[in-house]
Amino acid sequence: MNKLLVLITALAIVFSVEAKEAKPKKEKKSKSKVEVVQEDIFKNDIDSMSYALAINIATDLSKNLKTLPNEAYNLDLFLTAFNSVMKGDSVKFTSELSQEILQNYFTLAQEKIEKEKRSEGEKFLTENAKNPAIQTTASGLQYLIIKESDGPKPSATDKVKVHYEGTLIDGTKFDSSYDRGEPIDFVLNQVILGWTEGVQLMSVGSKYKFFVPYELGYGERGAGGVIPPYATLIFTVELLDINPPSIQEQIKELEIK
Repeated sequence: MNKLLVLITALAIVFSVEAKEAKPKKEKKSKSKVEVVQEDIFKNDIDSMSYALAINIATDLSKNLKTLPNEAYNLDLFLTAFNSVMKGDSVKFTSELSQEILQNYFTLAQEKIEKEKRSEGEKFLTENAKNPAIQTTASGLQYLIIKESDGPKPSATDKVKVHYEGTLIDGTKFDSSYDRGEPIDFVLNQVILGWTEGVQLMSVGSKYKFFVPYELGYGERGAGGVIPPYATLIFTVELLDINPPSIQEQIKELEIK
């Protein structure tokens, strides 16, 4: 919240500068007039520095403002309140009330976004479950068998080698070992719950598609700026090999427990 307030305050400085420039810009009628106005703006180094500073702040803020809920704000009221404070005039809110209003607004906006994300994932999984080829486990993990093989299945403590591709439900791909041209190895109980449960259903040579509810994925926080909070995930996984854990790995597992 403090960071956001700093950004909004900086934005106000930019808007204030722009507001002061608005009048002379409206009087421009020719190229020569523009040149005269530009020369009149910068009377010394402080003037040019101030103008450059505003450009830098505005450039950064234009990116950060995209993180506001729906990128929505009332510019006229923003400038009115800012100018009143700068001039020492009376304002509608105290500083304390302003803080409270901002906190409540962003909290409610975040809750709305989270609710929409959860609802979006739940709706997708409900529709997906109607496909006769989709199987659902007790935890809510859904899977589709693309290719089935016979043979042993891994346990949670086994190290497995897989090829995989991960996407969001809108089709956005966020990771792929196929694209890198190299499978990955990992101990099965050290990844997200959806993988730990799902890959244990597979035999070497099998290829499944998993539909992972957010509770079995990256949860309420998401991951790495690539996977959003409350995201339902889709993984295509091909199990290439199973390797029981080494003695060192077993010892490490015991130490963790």
